[in-house]
Amino acid sequence: MPWKNWTDQEERLRFVYAVRSNKATMAAWCRQYGISRKTGYKWLGRYVRGGLAGLTMRSRRPKRLPSWSRVWRQRICTWRQRRPTWGARKLQDKLHRQWPRRRLPAVRTVQRWLAQARLSRPCQHRAKAGPRVTRPPRIIGDRPNAVWTVDFKGPMRAGRQLEPLTVFDLASRYGLAAQLLPAKDYRHTRAAMFRLFRRYGLPRAIQVDNGPPFGGGGSLGLTRLTAEWRRLGIQVQFGRPACPQDNAEHERWHRTLQEDLTALPSGAPAQACLKRILRLYNTDRAHESLGMRRPVEVYHHSRRLFRGLPPPRRYPAQWARVQVGTNGYAWWAGRARLFGAGFGQQRLGLCPIEPGHWQVFLDHLLIGLLVATDRAGMRPLQLLPPAPEQSGEGSALPSTPPLILR
Repeated sequence: MPWKNWTDQEERLRFVYAVRSNKATMAAWCRQYGISRKTGYKWLGRYVRGGLAGLTMRSRRPKRLPSWSRVWRQRICTWRQRRPTWGARKLQDKLHRQWPRRRLPAVRTVQRWLAQARLSRPCQHRAKAGPRVTRPPRIIGDRPNAVWTVDFKGPMRAGRQLEPLTVFDLASRYGLAAQLLPAKDYRHTRAAMFRLFRRYGLPRAIQVDNGPPFGGGGSLGLTRLTAEWRRLGIQVQFGRPACPQDNAEHERWHRTLQEDLTALPSGAPAQACLKRILRLYNTDRAHESLGMRRPVEVYHHSRRLFRGLPPPRRYPAQWARVQVGTNGYAWWAGRARLFGAGFGQQRLGLCPIEPGHWQVFLDHLLIGLLVATDRAGMRPLQLLPPAPEQSGEGSALPSTPPLILR
């Protein structure tokens, strides 16, 4: 009944009182309350047997499963253990072939049984391709602090296994660091790079390879480390996969470090040897590419001072905001959605562009597209090769590149 201000239990009680008043027939009262006569007799019988408590809503869940369900479930789980690659459809088809005339469980029921027995894996939804933008041209290292190159040196075979973090200024050939780290992970690499930023300032671009902790499989190839570099205004330039020639100057410097380390006594402390080699390389070794000058004579500190990570951007009021967890997921519109592990612990802004579509920003950097109907998560940004006429010195990605929905 419209505009009622009482609960379902009160409504049923009023119906029972009306029927027991004998002012009209059961059929008439059922028509007035909009229910069938079967439902009317059901509520009247429950009130007679249980009083007011009999008019409460009861669960429709069956109290027990039929015996045939337990038999089918046991057979399904046994077959699944013997054939781990068989899905619910194949297992249900096997039941149908052996017992074609029996009442069998549906495919959805078989899927539920496998999930309850932990014999199935949850479906992994892949993110669809996001908007496409043109890759910015690479910055050329034509002056100090224009481009730093960063990499981990492969194992130095000089009586010891060393894999130091090496940082190199491309224009001046100045070795900024050759440091041994406890692990090649985000935490230790981040701390080492922040120490260099405080000492030398910020470069315009950092050139790295595609391996961890620098490169990942998310949007723009960023990880947590390189995403923080982008927030500092540093452009991240990745080399092509399996193409060390894209970072030829840095690889040549690694060869020099290997040769100098081999000439030192093997019993000396490893970090002390690297520190001594780095000092000799920067102050004593002349370079033909520098006009026989030494790197210390060419390099100077950057004018861009490092003052720590900037606070999260204050997005416009009409934008939505999400806080990404360490696993790369954030809760949005009633569902956990994947934004990428590279943006863990970051606050992202969602700019509405049309109903059910939002552009996803990390500060001023566009990183993807979020569609309400997608089950996987954010559609990562796709970078296209730059046009042939684009060359020379470039800049960071534009904050609002043209959006092309695919």
